[in-house]
Formats: sequence, structure tokens, C-alpha cells
Amino acid sequence: MTSVGPDERRWVDEPAKDSGHGRSAYERDRARVLHSAAFRRLAAKTQVHTAGTDDFLRTRLTHSLEVAQIAREMGSRLGCDPDVVDTAGLAHDLGHPPFGHSGEEALDALAAACGGFEGNAQTLRVLTRLEAKVIGPDGASAGLNLTRASLDAVSKYPWPRRPGERKFGVYADDRPVFAWLRADVPDRRRCLEAQVMDWADDVAYSVHDVEDGIHGGYVTLRPLLAQADERAALCADVAATYSGESPADLAEVLVDLLADPLLAPLVGYDGSHRAQVALKATTSVLTGRFVAAAVAATGAPVRARPASPGTPPTWVVPREVRARCAVLKGIALRYVLRRPGSVARLERQQQILADLVAGLADRAPEALDAVFAPLWRAAGNDASRLRVVVDQVASLTDPAAVERHARLFGGPTASGGQTDLG
Repeated sequence: MTSVGPDERRWVDEPAKDSGHGRSAYERDRARVLHSAAFRRLAAKTQVHTAGTDDFLRTRLTHSLEVAQIAREMGSRLGCDPDVVDTAGLAHDLGHPPFGHSGEEALDALAAACGGFEGNAQTLRVLTRLEAKVIGPDGASAGLNLTRASLDAVSKYPWPRRPGERKFGVYADDRPVFAWLRADVPDRRRCLEAQVMDWADDVAYSVHDVEDGIHGGYVTLRPLLAQADERAALCADVAATYSGESPADLAEVLVDLLADPLLAPLVGYDGSHRAQVALKATTSVLTGRFVAAAVAATGAPVRARPASPGTPPTWVVPREVRARCAVLKGIALRYVLRRPGSVARLERQQQILADLVAGLADRAPEALDAVFAPLWRAAGNDASRLRVVVDQVASLTDPAAVERHARLFGGPTASGGQTDLG
């Protein structure tokens, strides 16, 4: 077998491939994610708007493609391997369950007895265990069996769950592969590629969700321009959810953002072709500014890999730029996620997931898919069996969750158009 460096190593050794194309290990990683079933399922998983409710709006799949493109371009300027950051962007949301962050919160509560649920920890589980690609010599699945470099780049939160913290990147029973991929790297230190991907995710999330909100008629800038109280309420939301900045400091950022001539054409958005051109121009310029600011502040190029115990490259996003990004996230939060009727919709989605976990646990292993039933039978205790059930539910798309719920409990189905989850 050809000798490879530590970053190109895989959890399970594989024979050298002779495809005639001379692809690098990282190009193979990217292809494995792109062709995976988990990646395809993102097409029917919620980003912000429920998947399938509007052909214009983004899903987890289109969001992931956009994150990958932004990360690849930004990483290339900083000296990262472009395929590593591209792979991280494509893969970063593979573990997200049905119904977006609402579904993630529901499954975290439902999985309390087996360590909770977190989309990033679930992504590691998908990549190293659940996805069907490579089987190890012991007969256990190695998932996609990506390189250490690519797995590390996907690790936005490279630590286990800790009391009082919601974000984490590995479940207890996935610690062996996590220890291997993070060998000799200090706890919580993220490699440069992971930080690039994380910022690309923030940029795409903030800018594109506002674009979708404006196009869908959920976001209008007029109240923010005209009402000081509304600006203050938005800044309070941002400070409580997305930013460590004070509401007063965020208010200054918001005023500057609203005064930017770039946003002026969006005030009277009417969905016409000309209006869509202006909206897309604003989206492109904002994205470019956020990327350029981080690249300029960090300095380029830097040597990103290998990830080593030494001092990593210093990743810098200017404070004001982070605050602007947070304000855009807040606009989507306040006017899209919290729009009228959202509470009832989210409660219905969360109830579907609660019913599915309970129903599948009661009817397992027969009610589980063929991929998960053997894992349930092999589980050694109740916590492990619960984790298998949660893995099954998390793998479902939005419409598949509704359909599975209807089969188990009766009632309307997504295909029948009778269930309003949008």
C-alpha cells in the first residue's frame, strides 16, 4: 500500500485505487459525500422554510452547495486544500434531522437518555458509521471512511457534550473515531478549514435566508427604516441569540446596514424580474464583502495543514463584520422563523418527531428500516437502542417523517397535501 501522510489516512485502511484519473485522497472524499444517500436526502430537509413549499426557497441541499462554494473560494485564498474545505461545506449538515433547528431541539430532548442530539455530532456519526460505503475488518461500518483532514474540517465543535453547553460534536459511543481524527490536537482547537467552513456557513445562512425571506414576502425593510422601537426589538433578539454584542452596539450596526445604498432597491421589492436582479446583486455583494473581510484580516496565504499540536493559523473575522452577519441572521429569525403561525407549525413538527421516536421504539425492530433493525438488535442496552431509533428518525426527510407518522398513527400525509407544515 502506498504510504500516506497522517492527514490522508482513513479510519479503515483501503487498497489503493487505480481509476486512471489520479485523483487525490481529498478529491475522493468530496466525491463520496456528493454521491451519498445522506447528501441526497438534504434536498427534502428544511433550511428555514419547510422543504417543498416554494421552488425558489433554499433547502438543506442547496444551502450546503452554496456553503461549499463559498468555503472553497475563501479557503483557496488562504492556502487551504480546496477539496478539503469543499468537502466540509458539502458535509456539514448531513446530520440535520427533519424540520430544521426545531427538529434538532425536539430530538435533543427525546434523546436525553442516550446523551442528547446535536446536528454536528450526528454529522460525524453519519460520516463515520451510518452511511453505507466501507466495512471494516471487524464487520462494522466505517461510513464514508473519509480522511482525517476532511473529518477534522467538518468538526465545527470538536468536543463532547459538557454541562450547560448546547453545541458539541461527538456522542459518547463515537469517541474512538473522534480520538483518532483529533489525535494530538488540543481540545476545542479547530483547524483552519473548519473555521473557514463555519464562516462560510454563517455567511450563507445570514445572507441567503434574508434573500429568501424578502422574495417570499416575509421580510420587508420598511418597518426597520421607519420605527425605532422595531429596530430596538430586533437588536434585542440578535443580542439574545446570535451575538455577544450589546443591543446598543448592534443598533449602530443595524443603522449603518440600513443606510447602505446597496439595500435601497429592496425596500419596495415586488418579485418582478428587475426586483429579483436587484435582490441577487445585493446578495452577491454582501457575500463578497463578508468573504473579503475575513480573508484580508486573516492574511493569505497561510499553510493550513497538517493539523498539528503547534500553533494553528490565526483566523480573524473583524468584529463589525460578525455583528453585521448576526444582524442579518436576526432579521430571518424575527420575520421568518417567528412569523405569525410559526409556533403552531413548529409544535406540530416537534410532536411528529416525538410520536415517531416513541412509536418506533415500541415497534422495533420490525418498524425500523432494514439498515437500522440489525443495529437495534445488536444494541446492548436501552440507551443504545434509543440511539438507533433516534438515528432512524434523524435520517428521515421532512415528507418522509410525515408519511412514516401517518403509517404508524393514521392521519394526513404529506403526499396527500393535507398536512400544513410550511
